[in-house]
Amino acid sequence: MAVQSDEFFRVVGGLVDVQGTKGAKYTSYKVRGKLFGYYWPRTKTVGLKQLLSEQKALVAERPDVFEEQFTAGGFGWVVVHLAGIEADELSELVFEAWRLSAPEDLAAELQSPPTPKP
Repeated sequence: MAVQSDEFFRVVGGLVDVQGTKGAKYTSYKVRGKLFGYYWPRTKTVGLKQLLSEQKALVAERPDVFEEQFTAGGFGWVVVHLAGIEADELSELVFEAWRLSAPEDLAAELQSPPTPKP
């Protein structure tokens, strides 16, 4: 069930126009300048933008895997513990975070999560 960090990088690498910026403690991910995710190597966790309803549902369903990070601009950010999630679910959540931040024309080009390259 545990997903390795490399799987997250493959999923992000399959998305369009993603820019990663490495900081001292984490890497942030943007699509055309709009933030959609974070990766913290020390804790092997990912922060992802979600709808508020999805944030609440994920945390309520599996608090051992998901944590409420913060809310901003009508969105809820969720921390995902990679050790507790399967690759297909991670792919869907990363895609949704990307889609929520991507411009409409770009999001229309990619209708479903890309198949990660091995």
